[in-house]
Amino acid sequence: MSSYIKIYKDKNSLDGSISITGSKSISNRLLILKAIHKDDIHIENLSNCEDTEVLKKSLMSPSNILDIHHAGTAMRFLTSYFSIQEGRKVILTGSDRMKERPISILVEALKKLGSKILYLEKEGYPPIQIFGNKILGGEIDMNAKISSQYISSLMLIASQLKIGLKIFLKGNITSIPYIKMTFDLLTLAGIKADWKERIIHIYPVKNKDKKRFSVESDWSSASYYYSMATIAKKSHIILRSYNNNSLQGDKEVSSIYDKYFGINTIFDKNVITLKKNNFLYPKFIELDLNKTPDLAQTIVVTCAAIGVKCSLKGLETLKIKETDRLQALKEELFKVGVIIEITDSYLRIKDFYKKRMNSFIRIKTYQDHRMAMSFSALGLCYDSIQIENPNVVDKSYPNFWKDLESLGFLISFYEE
Repeated sequence: MSSYIKIYKDKNSLDGSISITGSKSISNRLLILKAIHKDDIHIENLSNCEDTEVLKKSLMSPSNILDIHHAGTAMRFLTSYFSIQEGRKVILTGSDRMKERPISILVEALKKLGSKILYLEKEGYPPIQIFGNKILGGEIDMNAKISSQYISSLMLIASQLKIGLKIFLKGNITSIPYIKMTFDLLTLAGIKADWKERIIHIYPVKNKDKKRFSVESDWSSASYYYSMATIAKKSHIILRSYNNNSLQGDKEVSSIYDKYFGINTIFDKNVITLKKNNFLYPKFIELDLNKTPDLAQTIVVTCAAIGVKCSLKGLETLKIKETDRLQALKEELFKVGVIIEITDSYLRIKDFYKKRMNSFIRIKTYQDHRMAMSFSALGLCYDSIQIENPNVVDKSYPNFWKDLESLGFLISFYEE
């Protein structure tokens, strides 16, 4: 049985206050550190999203077969974590889509360091079997172009290796703020680490002081409200538990939407207020999102809704996410009259065409939470937008639809 929602709100104004759960990215990194350092790490405001819950349960489970479903971060982080659990044998598996997402770069790096890992089906892809053992550590070259999560995964366990770990980053570094987030969390946790140019050196540690972390709310989740604030005629949205000195790279959304869409972000302690200014949109926007690829869907939907052409590059990682996000954007935006041109790392709104509105427009989500949330902003533009599989938002933001209702969106759930 499939499900979908109808979502609508007149776009005259958006006004409300929302508290978003803790950052998934920070929460998942801290969970691995807590699993390694036990009572030395205390976490508050942990994300309540599905990905974090899957990771948390997997770390606590005594089972030798762990199904992490669609949780890509869990797959990457757990691969390294279980590699150093001496005497533990674990099979990591997941959804059909997860079995299409490559993991060979991380697995081969761990093997070079002394891990024993087997591919159980397709070479280079999950499911994998991990035989935990004692890893000495040393030096490793990593292709930094494909996924920052491979690098973060190794960094999180590096302090437990007998001689620590030096990582030499090769090629163009993608999503560098996520690597920096991992580095900063390690140092905040009391783990000695150096990062000079393309070399990350993490030193071994046995005993450390107790550290308490309060997880900042998720900036990726906040991005959808920037999009809605742009589309609405008047906007005044308050979002809670955000820091001006955030560890999250996606805080860049505040600068992007200020510069290109006229949305001002006002910081007051741990609260931000989004206000829409009188603003003349540019005819064309060009952005390199190599450091913040998770903002791509939000930005291109915003541009589509207000009729601004854009060119976004640095999107290499989007093809290996929950779906091929570039192809998904091309197909779904065509339904609302937007012609998209894509390559393996690039997206451009090429043109807009006039199309007679059908009785409804139904957006496919492709098991991708960001497709559902980014396209929800179109509920401000049409009274007939439908979004399939709305529960997919549980992956990162379970309260998303309830929070939209608190802003005045009319949302109806259907099954067929």
